[in-house]
Amino acid sequence: MLKLRFLLLLVGMAGLATTGLAQSPGQPQGPGRGVAPVQTGSTTAFHASNYEIHASLDAVGQVMNAQAKVDFTASETSRLVEVELNQNLRVNAVRDAAGRPVSYDRDDNDAQKLDINLTDTVPAGGKISLQFDYGGPLSGRIGSSAQQEVRLGHIGKDGGYLLLPARWFPLTDFPSNRYTGVFQIEVPGTMTVVGTGTSTGPPTSVTPRPTAPPSSGAVGNARSGASAPAGAPMSPLSAPPPPSLENERMLYTFRVDKPQAAGTFVVAPLQLSPVHAAGLNFSVYTPPAAAGTAQSYADSVEHILDYYNGEFGALPEPALKIAQIPDGTVDGFAAPGLLLVSARQWSAKPNERLLAELTAQQWWGTQVLAATPSDVWVTDGLARYSEGLYVEETSGKEGLNKALEDFAVGALMFDDAAPIAEAKKFQSESEEYRAVVVNKGAMVFHMLRAIIGDANFSALLKDFYTRFSGKAARIQDFEQLAEAHLAKPAAATEYKGLGNAPVAAAEPVSLRPFFTQWLRSTGVPEFNLEYVTYRTKKGFRIVGKAKQNLEFFKMDVEIEVETEGNPEFKTITISGKESAFTVETFGRPKPNGIVIDPHDYILKSSPRLRVRGIIARGETLAEQGRYYDAVQQYQRALDLDRTNALADFRMGEAFFYERNYAAAAESFREASEAVTDLTTKWTEVWSYIYLGRIFDIQGDRTRAVNAYGKARQTGDDTGGAQAEIEKSLKKAYTETGA
Repeated sequence: MLKLRFLLLLVGMAGLATTGLAQSPGQPQGPGRGVAPVQTGSTTAFHASNYEIHASLDAVGQVMNAQAKVDFTASETSRLVEVELNQNLRVNAVRDAAGRPVSYDRDDNDAQKLDINLTDTVPAGGKISLQFDYGGPLSGRIGSSAQQEVRLGHIGKDGGYLLLPARWFPLTDFPSNRYTGVFQIEVPGTMTVVGTGTSTGPPTSVTPRPTAPPSSGAVGNARSGASAPAGAPMSPLSAPPPPSLENERMLYTFRVDKPQAAGTFVVAPLQLSPVHAAGLNFSVYTPPAAAGTAQSYADSVEHILDYYNGEFGALPEPALKIAQIPDGTVDGFAAPGLLLVSARQWSAKPNERLLAELTAQQWWGTQVLAATPSDVWVTDGLARYSEGLYVEETSGKEGLNKALEDFAVGALMFDDAAPIAEAKKFQSESEEYRAVVVNKGAMVFHMLRAIIGDANFSALLKDFYTRFSGKAARIQDFEQLAEAHLAKPAAATEYKGLGNAPVAAAEPVSLRPFFTQWLRSTGVPEFNLEYVTYRTKKGFRIVGKAKQNLEFFKMDVEIEVETEGNPEFKTITISGKESAFTVETFGRPKPNGIVIDPHDYILKSSPRLRVRGIIARGETLAEQGRYYDAVQQYQRALDLDRTNALADFRMGEAFFYERNYAAAAESFREASEAVTDLTTKWTEVWSYIYLGRIFDIQGDRTRAVNAYGKARQTGDDTGGAQAEIEKSLKKAYTETGA
């Protein structure tokens, strides 16, 4: 059956063009994704301290022309200035403060690196200014394989954005550098610009006014040279018409007076809604049709801010701008004082998990910066785990467990790509970056919390923020601070281990093996147990072996022993691929009743999670419109689990959006009959909805109504299913979605 559907895919792709991105009801398509040039992590002799930038954006040609005056300070004696600039941007000239040309060239090994060779050597502490004239396309697709990349910079007729990691202006020491400056963004009159820094006021028109044509009226006569008296108003007949919004050019100016990692802007037809929430002022920018959502977004962010202020320490400037960003390939992005949410993620009910991660980046990524591209775990990984902390606060352990599973699935998408501490190998915000740094990184913070305990972990985060706010932090800085907060059990104190299960008091341990294993190695363990049970005078003794697949692995792991009475929790040590263990229980253990890591405190693999990770990769590809590649991932998942309803459903979606309706119908039928997991039960109602749509497209209204009726009978309203059913029963679905 899978081969048949795959052949149908090939047939469908041969004659049909791709349509819009798949919309996935009920569940998110998968962990977030991203972009940017490969980061090297090298230090430079000159650091940018102030910018004066004028960037003119052409929405029709999708290009940018810019001039940047950059002030540099030398950290060591040198005549070589190194900056990073988007490799798609062509440098026209580099000049010194006196306007004299300065030689420059692109790095042969890294096209985004620009080397400027000064005429004179500058001593340490010396200052220079350089002027850059550059421009080029803002497709934002950086690198050799455009299919696999994400837009960090884009401008089109419907809007666009300039995110800092796109390197759309010359950067030094990304991501740790902070600077002041003035950013001037020139855009079409239909667009609004929102970004980092403080707006200097309303935009100003910079549209050239056309010269008035000659006229024989009162204003003058071209033949005689007669003219109107000085100061007389221009005749309406001869005055040039005012430009339309489409033709008018507007200039927005933003000042950055306190050093920060500024330089992120959104360009779109947005409307400002000033909103007050619990004493805070928010500026919410949305398309006019979505202005009614402004208050709900401000309220959600205010609640998140209030929680984080208590957990980490107060932000110096809590008022934020919240803006909708045109759809690209990022779900959201955060910059100093700015939260950006993609149009596809913007809904009447805010996605609080996404907002929680973005808001956390005001602490981890704005106030505390990563020292190098290899240290981003201390910002992006911690921001992701902070999302989990907020979910736990609002939805309890059940909500946290759901978030942890999402983190684990995201991590398993590319768990062997590279260690967390080698994040510089990844493109910022790429799929691999999100998997290793963001999702696996979040799980490492959760495991650390389980080891040192809730109170110590909370104190650690407060201390980390206090010490490094306004500074850049390394992974080693966090490691040393964590060691200082490691629980030191005393004779009268019972030590709480993983899952807060009581264990015997022990000597203080080092966290170095933990960090070495999880930050500087790849791979995720997959556990299994072999054991026998013996009766003793006091109860039962379980003797066995714990096995896992990694050569270098050592951790205390919690196990749950299901007994005829209450379950009993024990802690065993697993070191290497095989470790013997012995535990005592009071109750009689049930057959096959031992569960390793029952509370999911450890990032681990399992057949179920592996399959979910493969599906998540397919979902990511589908969001990019790469349906053929997505189907291959779904087929891999079905090869491992032939009754996986989610894989069948996602495959049906991919076929549907390729207009390969025969293959789509087959997949949706399989999905509707394969639901066994309550977490994916929503696929049943939506499979019937899609089947109804297919019948409508084929002109078989009777079968369509029957499918919609089956969907209604499920009673499932995930993703607004019931409203969609009623709409479809009233009016047949068409390929345009009407």
